[in-house]
Amino acid sequence: MPQQSGDPTLRGLLLTRGYLGLLLIAALVGVPVSLAAFGFVSLEHELQHWIWESLPEALGHDRAPWWWPLPLLLIAGLLVAPIVTRMPGRGGHVPVDGLGGAPTLPKAVPGVILAALVCLPLGALLGPEAPLMAMGSGLALLAVSSARRAAQPRLAPVLGAAGSTAAISTIFGSPLVAAVMMIEAAGLGGPQLVALILPCLLASGIGALVFTGFGHWTGLSIGALSLPSVPSSGTPDPGDFLWGVPVAVLVAVVCVAGQLLGRRVKVFTVGDPNGPGGPASVPTVRQTAIRTVLCAVAVGVVIAAYALMTGRSPEEDALSGQATLGALAANPGAWSEGALLALALCKTVGWGIALGSLRGGPIFPAILIGATIGVACGPLPGFGVAPGMAAGLAAAGAAVTRLPLTSTVLAAALLGSDATDEMPLLIVASVTAFITGELVRNLTDRRTPARTPAPAA
Repeated sequence: MPQQSGDPTLRGLLLTRGYLGLLLIAALVGVPVSLAAFGFVSLEHELQHWIWESLPEALGHDRAPWWWPLPLLLIAGLLVAPIVTRMPGRGGHVPVDGLGGAPTLPKAVPGVILAALVCLPLGALLGPEAPLMAMGSGLALLAVSSARRAAQPRLAPVLGAAGSTAAISTIFGSPLVAAVMMIEAAGLGGPQLVALILPCLLASGIGALVFTGFGHWTGLSIGALSLPSVPSSGTPDPGDFLWGVPVAVLVAVVCVAGQLLGRRVKVFTVGDPNGPGGPASVPTVRQTAIRTVLCAVAVGVVIAAYALMTGRSPEEDALSGQATLGALAANPGAWSEGALLALALCKTVGWGIALGSLRGGPIFPAILIGATIGVACGPLPGFGVAPGMAAGLAAAGAAVTRLPLTSTVLAAALLGSDATDEMPLLIVASVTAFITGELVRNLTDRRTPARTPAPAA
C-alpha cells in the first residue's frame, strides 16, 4: 500500500500518485490473472467430469462404482507426495491453515497448480478456492519486480489481495463475495480499509467480466458454487429461529471438529516443531511422502464407505461438493434421513483428513456439510427444509472461515431471490456459528498441553 505523504486524510491517500498507479496495476493485472484462473477451473472441471462420469460409462458402469475412489485417491497421493515434499512452495499451504497468509511468491505458483490439478479432480474432499487465491496472488506479484516489493513492503499484500480476488471473482457465485472476503479477512479500518477495497473491487469486477465473457465464448463450465434451484421459503417465523439457532450450533461443532481432525492429521504428515517432541518429532521428507499417500488412501476409504452404506454414488461424497450441493438444493427429498446423516459424517471425516494432508480449499466441502445437516433437520416440528438449508449454509461458512459477514453474503448469494426472506435467519445463524466455533476452539486449546517452543536455529 502506498505511503501517505503530506495529507493524512482519505482524500490525500487516494490522490497520491503511487496509489493511482496501484489501481492501474490492479486493473491491468486482473485480466491475465482472470484468464489463468478461467483456464485452471475449466481444466479442473473437465478432468473431474471425465474421471467421475465419462470414464465409468466407458467401462460399462452406469455410475462410478463404490470402489472407484480407492485407486483414484491412491494415484492422487502418489502424485501429490513429491510435489508437497520437493517443489518450491510445497504445493501451497496445508488447507487446515485456512486460505493462506502472506502472498504466494511467483516461483511457488507451478507447484500450487500441479498439486490442485492432482488432488481436486481425483476426488480430494477440498475446494478450488485456496489454490485459485494462491495462483492469483503469485501471478499478480509478477507485475512488479522483487526489488520494488522490497522497497515498498505494503505493495505486495495489496497487490496479492487484488490478484487473489480477481482469481476467485466468480467461483463463489458472485464477485462481491470475493471482495467482501478479502476485506473482512484483512481486518483494517479507516483510510486503510478503503485503500484495500478499491483494488479488490476493481480486480474482482474485471475478473468476473473475463470469466463471464470467456464462459460464453468457449462454452466451458467453471463449476462455480451456485444453486440453480432452491427449496421454496416463506416469511420467517418463530419456529425457524427456535430450531435455526441450535442447528447453527450443531453445524459449527461438526465443522470445527473436522478442522481439529485436520490439525491432528497435519501433525502426522508434516509434524509440529513447536510440539512436545520439538524439531526431532518432525518427520523426514520420505516419511511425509508416505504419510501423505496413506492419508489420501484413507480419504478414498471414507468415500467408498459412504457409497457402501447408502447404495448411492461415491461421487456425492467425493470432490468439493459443488455438484452435490446443487442436487441437494434442487431435490432434497431424494436423500433419506440416513443418507443425509451418512453424507454429513463421511464428508466431515474425509474432509478433516484431507485438510491436514492434501491440497485445496476448505470452504466448499464445509458448505455442503452445513447444508446437509440443515436439510436433515428440516423435518423438525415448526422448521422446514428451506430455513434448515439457509441456516446450515451460513453457519458452516462462519464456523470454518471465521468471517461471519462473508458467510452471510455468500449464503445470500447462493439463495438468490429467497435470501431477502431468509436474511434475518442467515445473520443469526452466522453469528451463532461464529461464536460457537470460537468457544469450541478456546475449550480445545485449554485442554491441549502447553507446548515447549522449539529452540532457535
